[in-house]
Amino acid sequence: MKIFIAILVVAAIAAAALPIDDRHSAAGPHAEATATPTPSATPTPSATPTPAPVRDVRRSHCDAGVPDCHTVRGTVVYVEHVDPDGDGDLHVVVAAGSITLPGMTAVDVAIELRPKQDPEIGDRVSAAGPVQTGSHEQEQIHALEFHVRHR
Repeated sequence: MKIFIAILVVAAIAAAALPIDDRHSAAGPHAEATATPTPSATPTPSATPTPAPVRDVRRSHCDAGVPDCHTVRGTVVYVEHVDPDGDGDLHVVVAAGSITLPGMTAVDVAIELRPKQDPEIGDRVSAAGPVQTGSHEQEQIHALEFHVRHR
């Protein structure tokens, strides 16, 4: 139990270190002083390609008949590649939702849903399934659907 809580605390610290947004403008408190440019001839506009938006991981959905079903989609902050109890399932902690801890959700992925390539820290995942109590008395999603988008 102490090991799992320590892992979740480390994952919470890692999630807190991830950039949340980049809304600082050039006129913000961290802006550096720059010289005012002198007026010159108006530059001719050039065509710059607009980059395609980055696609997020596909959303997982709950089936209507699944009791206490929840979904989560977020960034992986911890992966347990080798399951200590030996049944081959995958455990992932996602910086999203608030099922296990505030702002974090643990996901238990059964061996038959385990992707060919395990997610890594920073990858985006989504999961859907009922909330169950894990082996360390933590609340977690027992995934019935699981998707990964690798970085």
